[in-house]
Amino acid sequence: MNPRASRALLALSGVTALFAVTPLAYLCVRVIEVGPAQIAEVLVRQRTVETVLTSVELVVVVMVACVAIGVPISYALSRIKLPFAPIWVVLFSLPLAIPSYVAAYAWLAEFPAMSGFWAAALVLTLVSTPYVVIPTTIAFRSSDPALEEVSRSLGRGPLRTFWSATMPQTWPVTAAGALLVGLYVLSDFGAVALFRVDAFTRVIYTSYRGSFDRSTAAVLAVVLVVLALVLVLGERRIRGRVARWRTSSGSARSSLPIVFKPIGTIGVLLGLFIVVGLSIGVPIFSLVSRLLEGSRRPLDLAELLNASVNSVWIAGLGALIAVLCALPIGLLAARSTSRSVRGLEMVSYSGHALPGVVVGLSLVYFTLRVVPGIYQTIITLAIAYAILFLPKSIGATRTSVAAVPPVLEQTARTLGRSPLRAWAGTTLRLSAPGIAAGGLLVWLTAMKELPATLMLRPTGFDTLATELWSRTEIASYGAAAPYALALIVIAAVPAWLLTWASEKSLRRPADVDHQGPQLQIESTVVR
Repeated sequence: MNPRASRALLALSGVTALFAVTPLAYLCVRVIEVGPAQIAEVLVRQRTVETVLTSVELVVVVMVACVAIGVPISYALSRIKLPFAPIWVVLFSLPLAIPSYVAAYAWLAEFPAMSGFWAAALVLTLVSTPYVVIPTTIAFRSSDPALEEVSRSLGRGPLRTFWSATMPQTWPVTAAGALLVGLYVLSDFGAVALFRVDAFTRVIYTSYRGSFDRSTAAVLAVVLVVLALVLVLGERRIRGRVARWRTSSGSARSSLPIVFKPIGTIGVLLGLFIVVGLSIGVPIFSLVSRLLEGSRRPLDLAELLNASVNSVWIAGLGALIAVLCALPIGLLAARSTSRSVRGLEMVSYSGHALPGVVVGLSLVYFTLRVVPGIYQTIITLAIAYAILFLPKSIGATRTSVAAVPPVLEQTARTLGRSPLRAWAGTTLRLSAPGIAAGGLLVWLTAMKELPATLMLRPTGFDTLATELWSRTEIASYGAAAPYALALIVIAAVPAWLLTWASEKSLRRPADVDHQGPQLQIESTVVR
């Protein structure tokens, strides 16, 4: 990359970083305006302490549960010979298309007495398990079989071999997935609100909506960001170790599948079926049942279609903004290791630590004070989506560009092409599918975003998420069912495409260098 292009990208990256950090910076300014005395008064309240403890407990419980469930499932999908194995992989990816508030609504519709901490923990575990299952399955498939063979040759049994030889190769990936689960739970609003759990997101939202003094909401939002930042730093530290773990041998081969006796295979299938039934079976059954039962309020097809179109295009606009903002930072991060580039990338990842309710609150303050002309407009909502999910697009862009050898661009330059044509014909062309996948991931996630949408949407602008929420809040489950099903069906398309792309990449021959193939997993999963 020539110096002139590097300077241009660095300038654009600075603009992107400023764009990404604006909500957090403005929120901090808002808290400073509150004053130390009021900040201290909010922090020492008994309710604040209880909110912190409840949020942390929920995060820990769901993380542990997802690892306890996800690791055995990943091992079964990757190492055990099962009938219809590809279908099982898709089934365990489908919860990515079900927002937590849709799953919570479905369980409440079937079991109205459900409420409280453990109900929220159950639902959040079921929708978050894919964040552990998908990367851990890839890690198991790519792990080095020679280490297991050596362990067995030394007389160790299967269980001891798993803990001493197999699991050490995959635990960084599993830990990164678990930390992302924690980040998802900490930022969740729908499930904790429906189950009446006083976690941070619900308390912040109620403080914002129910009080003329929104200082409390701002202070609590900063505390939530600090907790989320701890998880983000932990995830980045674990992810940094993944690239140094060698998880395959010098020869491109994988472990032979384990063949159980029929009774053992049936037992494994039964366990998989139970988890699939709870995670996607119950929600789908509940939604279809409510739809067939109907409701006192007749379905307005025009209203449903309008909400669907609004969801698709506003999420698409947010994804487009995120991809355009991610390009300069992703290109620089893939080709440079300078401190300035790492710093800009880290700042741009601030959205990773900002729950939707915090970004919504920040943009409300910012637009009212600085640019009131765009308060509660489409552009503000699209910007919120781009800020929230920019890290997903940056990660996909960086990984895709890093996989393209720089020598291709250099060769194109020697053939007389201009720097721009050489870059477009080599790096951009080869990395475009990965960049598009990042945009697809942002689009999928933005369609499910609820708290920021509730805070920032223009009056009269309804999406599937907001229509579902307005009906669920008043326990109108039959009327909410069509919107929930439409959201799942639409979100299932990009979720399936992402799963298909991952499966296709696994079937490609490994690129072997002098050290043998290595596994590199980018943790840009759905939030």
